[in-house]
Amino acid sequence: ILSRTKPAAGPGAHIPGKDLRSKSKVPTLEEFLKEKDFTGALTLLEFTRKSGKGNLETDLWIAYCAFHLGEYKQAMEEYEKITKRKDAPQDAWTFLACCYFYLGMYKEANEAVMKGPKNQLQNRLLFHLAHKFGDEQQLMEHHQNLEDILEDQLSLASIHYLRSHYQEAIDIYKRILLDNRDFLALNVYVALCYYKLDYYDVSQEVLAVYLQNYPDSATAINLKACNHFRLYNGKAAEAELKNLQDMASPSFTFARDLIKHNLVVFRGGEGALQVLPPLVDVIPEARLNLVIYYLKQDDVQEAHNLIKDLEPAVPHEYILKGVVNSAIGQEQGSREHLKIAQQFFQLVGGSASECDTIPGRQCMASCFFLLKQFDDVLLYLNSIKSYFYNDDTFSFNYAQAKAATGNFKEAEEIFLSIQNEKIKNDYIYLSWLARCYIMNRKGRLAWELYLKMETSAESFSLLQLIANDCYKMGQFFYAAKAFDVLEKMDPNPEYWEGKRGACVGTFQMIIAGNEPKESVHEILQILRNTSNPQVENIVRVMKNWAKENRIPV
Repeated sequence: ILSRTKPAAGPGAHIPGKDLRSKSKVPTLEEFLKEKDFTGALTLLEFTRKSGKGNLETDLWIAYCAFHLGEYKQAMEEYEKITKRKDAPQDAWTFLACCYFYLGMYKEANEAVMKGPKNQLQNRLLFHLAHKFGDEQQLMEHHQNLEDILEDQLSLASIHYLRSHYQEAIDIYKRILLDNRDFLALNVYVALCYYKLDYYDVSQEVLAVYLQNYPDSATAINLKACNHFRLYNGKAAEAELKNLQDMASPSFTFARDLIKHNLVVFRGGEGALQVLPPLVDVIPEARLNLVIYYLKQDDVQEAHNLIKDLEPAVPHEYILKGVVNSAIGQEQGSREHLKIAQQFFQLVGGSASECDTIPGRQCMASCFFLLKQFDDVLLYLNSIKSYFYNDDTFSFNYAQAKAATGNFKEAEEIFLSIQNEKIKNDYIYLSWLARCYIMNRKGRLAWELYLKMETSAESFSLLQLIANDCYKMGQFFYAAKAFDVLEKMDPNPEYWEGKRGACVGTFQMIIAGNEPKESVHEILQILRNTSNPQVENIVRVMKNWAKENRIPV
């Protein structure tokens, strides 16, 4: 998009190696270039140079081939040597700047390109550098200097893509394709835009046009694998990538890191710690995927360390920073992190480009969740729930919002539909489910949740919840059992008062016929567990009633 970085001489000039034809018919440089066999061309050029027949033009073509093979460092080194020559073409500075740009050396690229001629290529590179530097004023100036020529329009489309303006990029690519049907590579760009817009099936259709003609394209096969991952699963995606791995062509060496990276994603994070760390500064997504891996492993601090210095530029980066800040805020009880998370979610969910997307609505739901405005949470989650059928994480948040707004019947059903064992063993899940049971008058089920737990601070908290909520809902029998255990653990006068009230309440329900008469035996036992002087009078009343009603105690 920036440039094809052709040497000043151009392919029509005399090409070193043209005289190297032999009886074995070694292809000429022109033939290698025509077939886009840059490896063959580079081999021929380096042989020419080593045999002492090289010249400036040879060096320019070597740099050109290295650049097109993705060997930007080698190309950079060649152009650096060329710019030191007295007879170096001025364009070499611009070509060197392109290499610096692709190597992420933006400051050096900016300095080098200013030494080159003032032309459209220089403007395009400065346009991209303004985007990298976040300089909106320079970006607009160079935007205005773009002309209605192919290279400039492609450059504009790429900036639209980088700024997440995918529809604008698609419009430019489609307009160019109308007049240039043979520009098949543009179908890959359009497919990539549709992928970013979550239209994976449309992306596949557009991509197929290119793959019919170039079935061995590393970029296209990789995108097809990513579409399969979104539409189906990691296994289907991995099968597509296997085709790419099986190709022995040296032209695909640049895709190796990408393949390794994507296989980690397709395999649900398998091998993440071995593969992703070295790629963090090579593939932009590697850092983000490593953060996701740490989050899934509940290593929130590592995730935070990795992303804290990242300046988010696109929606998914804002979302991930929001998720990490939310997690660390909840883990450490930090209001500051929770506020940052809420602001990031609101920024994405409220933006014009994301407000009607699924991630955008999830962000607004998350924002309101942190603000504890659960009616608003449900407004957004209800609008996207059909896309998350059987998604346990979505169901977990949805059920919490339902319960928080008092819809305990539906909340209970959603909680019970969750299959993920990690979620089901989470205290938040257990406490909310217990509350739903109690509010739906199923105190026994809440008590059974407690009985299954190991003794811990969390089981103590659940016991308190059961004791207080059952008491509040008039389910005094289980309130009494819970207060009895609490009192054994901590002889707090409040627990005795709660137990006393619950036992008396249970006794009243037995008399009214709303509780089995046999429960009086267990209530008496619970009361006897306390050495308080009030116990004797209460027990006497209950025993007399039991005797009159011929209930053995």
